[in-house]
Amino acid sequence: MENFPESSSKGTKRRRNEDSDAGNTSSLEDDLTFTDTSVALRIMRAQFPHIQKGSVEPFILKSQLYSSVKDRTQVDRELESLRRDKVLRLFKLNTGQDDHAVMFLDDYLNQDTKWFSVLRMVFLMQCSLLSLGGKVKDSHISVLINAGVLTRQLIDPNMYWFSIPNIGSHLKGIVQGRKEIISLLSRRRYKEMMLSSLEKKRLRTSPLDVRFHLRDLIGSGHLRTDQAPTGLIIRVSKD
Repeated sequence: MENFPESSSKGTKRRRNEDSDAGNTSSLEDDLTFTDTSVALRIMRAQFPHIQKGSVEPFILKSQLYSSVKDRTQVDRELESLRRDKVLRLFKLNTGQDDHAVMFLDDYLNQDTKWFSVLRMVFLMQCSLLSLGGKVKDSHISVLINAGVLTRQLIDPNMYWFSIPNIGSHLKGIVQGRKEIISLLSRRRYKEMMLSSLEKKRLRTSPLDVRFHLRDLIGSGHLRTDQAPTGLIIRVSKD
């Protein structure tokens, strides 16, 4: 398994720019599938849409990895290994579905938000306390919630998830983008479209690009792919 070493913020920025130049010029058809999770993570991180408003560090949905690596058990096993090695973190998303995001740990800790530079050390301390079952004051929890690094679970207000700051608008975009693409394909006679044409579409309801949503929808089983002489076809999966 490929190792992802921690790096300085300057080195991270330089690597991100290099990866971005390489990753955003290719079609999804050229890199839809990968042999292992590490390669998929690196490519998807490089291809994460550049959004200025409400910016957030690159994250990958677990469903996107499922679309690109055939063996889902392999994905889960390699993600857990990378998590234990403190290379990345996994986050449960409040989308109303069983969605999980993956973010490299150095990206998460280097986020340039209003609160994050002040709370970085506090956050690390709270991680240790919460994981060990230590007592945490309500004031500590309030600070972390206000900073966007902690969120209450919907089913139990006394339980919490670690979260990604500034991800709120992206969560809405994930949900709305899914609906827009499914609706677009469902209106077509055979509920299908050539990938090369679909990739050129611009979404009205999501700041994330079509490629981001296609990986997600294929991995979650809402869409499927079929190879044709003229290229890859994206189809709505049958109920």
